[in-house]
Amino acid sequence: MTTSQAGHRRRAKGAPVWEEPPSLPGQVGKSTVLTAVVLAVLVPLWTVVVTSLSSREAINDAGGLVFIPRDIDMSAYQVLFAGGQVARALWTSTLVTVIGTAFSLVVTVLAAYALSRPGTVAHRGMLFYFLLTFLIYPGLVPSYLVVSGLGLKNSIWALIAPSAVSVFNLVVVRAFFQGIPQELTDSARLDGAGDFRILTRIMLPLSKAVIAVVGLFYAVGYWNIWFAAVLFIDDNNKFPIQRVLQSYILAGQTPQFSGTQTTLPPTLSIKMAIVVVTITPIVLVYPFIQRHFIKGVITGAVKG
Repeated sequence: MTTSQAGHRRRAKGAPVWEEPPSLPGQVGKSTVLTAVVLAVLVPLWTVVVTSLSSREAINDAGGLVFIPRDIDMSAYQVLFAGGQVARALWTSTLVTVIGTAFSLVVTVLAAYALSRPGTVAHRGMLFYFLLTFLIYPGLVPSYLVVSGLGLKNSIWALIAPSAVSVFNLVVVRAFFQGIPQELTDSARLDGAGDFRILTRIMLPLSKAVIAVVGLFYAVGYWNIWFAAVLFIDDNNKFPIQRVLQSYILAGQTPQFSGTQTTLPPTLSIKMAIVVVTITPIVLVYPFIQRHFIKGVITGAVKG
């Protein structure tokens, strides 16, 4: 046994269990569990993608979902993007996600900055008011009456306004703002900067990580919005993509397709194509936000 190995064992002897070097069975067990989790995610996703690209013959031969690709048939995607309800739903979801994320970020950042300043009027009362929503939810009937009373029913603002501010995101951004040294803002005030200039020139450039993470949270929430569409949207032409997905796959309804196709692709391939189209935007955006994800969440949640 070498001197370094003996020293390592002496150090590990009195250490807690979680700080001890992993044993071989432990490493094998962790690798097995992680591999099983990855396969549990990738295998269904692979099956959905392959089925959406399969022909009628391949689906019939497989008796349903196709795991091993045999040929590539893009007819399901051609039907979806040729127009009709699915294409309109994609446009609606994109519009709701872009406008809703921008609106929510602006409101959240402004509210978080105000609540992070100790001298703000009614600072503690407003913070308590926001935190109270963690415990008390008004319910569906009051929410429906408010949205209907404001004339937002059957508009994209019915999908944006009720969920414009997430208190969790607000608390995270506020904690991050509080972690920025007070000396920076004090020196800016000595130079004559106001609150808006301090926010835009100091706070936001230092908060790119947490803003990116909160923006991702909002974007995913708006893209996956479904229940609000069930409550507030009655016009089929204004359904978001998740509402169409639910009505087509779970409720068994058939979306309206435009075009001159006399023979539609298999129903199963169209369903899987809708699923692929629904999850693709988030899958494409996430890698660009991933490097900010852990830093933004941990740093923003350290100080409350």
